[in-house]
Amino acid sequence: MTSELDPSCREEDRAAADAVGSLLAGRVPLGVALSGGVDSSVLLALAARTLGTDQVVALIGVSSSLAAIERDMAHEVAGIVGVPLVEVVTREDERAEYVRNGPDRCFHCRDELFSRIDAEVVEARGLTAVAYGENADDARRSDRPGARAATDHAVLRPLRDAGIDKEQVRRLARALALPTADKPAAPCLASRIPHFEEVSPDKLASIERAEAGLRALGFTELRVRHHGELARVELPALDRARALDPSMRARIEHVGRSAGFRRVVLDAEGIRSGAFTLPLVEVAGA
Repeated sequence: MTSELDPSCREEDRAAADAVGSLLAGRVPLGVALSGGVDSSVLLALAARTLGTDQVVALIGVSSSLAAIERDMAHEVAGIVGVPLVEVVTREDERAEYVRNGPDRCFHCRDELFSRIDAEVVEARGLTAVAYGENADDARRSDRPGARAATDHAVLRPLRDAGIDKEQVRRLARALALPTADKPAAPCLASRIPHFEEVSPDKLASIERAEAGLRALGFTELRVRHHGELARVELPALDRARALDPSMRARIEHVGRSAGFRRVVLDAEGIRSGAFTLPLVEVAGA
């Protein structure tokens, strides 16, 4: 079990952890939405640190948009922290607004998750509240429509409310010895599909197969954007140099074809968070 901070933890980080604890005090039992990423992992550990492992339940939404590697990581983190994990089957793919894939897709996905938690878990587990891992940097971004669903369902956001940004989240993850401390961000698979092109299980499966194949080649931070028969691969600058080697390039193309794509291209601009959503919400907000 990990819920104690390393003694060498910075005082400012210890104070931030205590601030999260203050925000969660008395909220027992508490459900924590766990995605397999660093933010929710830190929140889960800090909740267990404050409330006790017997008063915290990890919750993960399971659907075709969740990569198996993220699901496995969520189970690993919950086991390390020492709390039970409840899998909540979500059906966002039955929502027309989600399948339509507008810039508000994340709202409909989050709304589905929080609705399922409310209907299937809150009463059964006697939860007094549910929290999720939005941090202070997320709150400043315009491409996070899922936050509106959290507001609608009165979901707590203690990392944000404590003013904890991404850099501090990662320091806390290291101080808590969490395996997600240096894990690259991994948005849901649907984020790889351009807006207004329908989300489908087949597309999500192709993306997951291609990304798993690239990880098997040693690439850790990546996105495979789905453009019909074409896969557009985003990699950091150092990895792009390795990917351009002719032998590696051939292996990457084989991965893409095996995943169902006819062509694979490397994006010269590299990894871009919010690549599809930010241009649309910025235009809307202009």
